[in-house]
Amino acid sequence: MSLSAADLQDLQAALADRLYVQISGWHLHLGDAELAGPLAIECSALVDQGAAVAARRAVEAVKVQIAGGASQLPLARLLPPAQLRELEEILEPYCR
Repeated sequence: MSLSAADLQDLQAALADRLYVQISGWHLHLGDAELAGPLAIECSALVDQGAAVAARRAVEAVKVQIAGGASQLPLARLLPPAQLRELEEILEPYCR
């Protein structure tokens, strides 16, 4: 199952505003880091598996370039645990 274009856009906006990565105490919102779009696409492809599974698999699938692209980390390594729970809450309405 995949989300409609309007739902995907709404999901991306929610992710951009509500989620952040945390590095050395700094919070960088996903919208500012240009990660909300890729995460929304991954989540959209996984919503039929339920919010918890979709959230975990999506943050593992999205790769974040660091050091000017010399290396990549899964988004999951940069999200605080509370942000993963927030992602699950954001996804709940799309999983019904």
